[in-house]
Amino acid sequence: MVQQDYSDIIGLEHHQSERHPHMSNYDRAAQFSPFAALTGYEDCITEAARFTDGRIELDEETKERLDEKLRILQTVMMQQPEVTFTFFQRDEHKEGGAYVTLTGAVKKIDPVRRQILLADGTALFLDDIVSMEGPVFSAAIPEKDL
Repeated sequence: MVQQDYSDIIGLEHHQSERHPHMSNYDRAAQFSPFAALTGYEDCITEAARFTDGRIELDEETKERLDEKLRILQTVMMQQPEVTFTFFQRDEHKEGGAYVTLTGAVKKIDPVRRQILLADGTALFLDDIVSMEGPVFSAAIPEKDL
């Protein structure tokens, strides 16, 4: 095998094509990046792996306590009492949901729609509420019954 020293071309200027513009190193590297053949597949896998809670069925005693607290709220509605609610929020994309705690001033109770409307515009469905806490209940209900 004959070894060449390239001395005849070592000093020449680098060739630039007139037909194809120079490609940046970033664009050159992008040619070799992985190809996502299944667009959206990663999102589907992530969504399927996301955990949601099931809805809890309340016992009769808990339902009675919530009804009593609802009656108390109706009597003090003009004061817009501040109450902390824990309620079930349905998931928009899959079965189940999550239990959320929210504190707000109660503006109105709508028995027709079975909702509690808060001063900030939030509407909570009565059937989704699992807990109501606040100073308004402490004054009206003996501590052992809370």
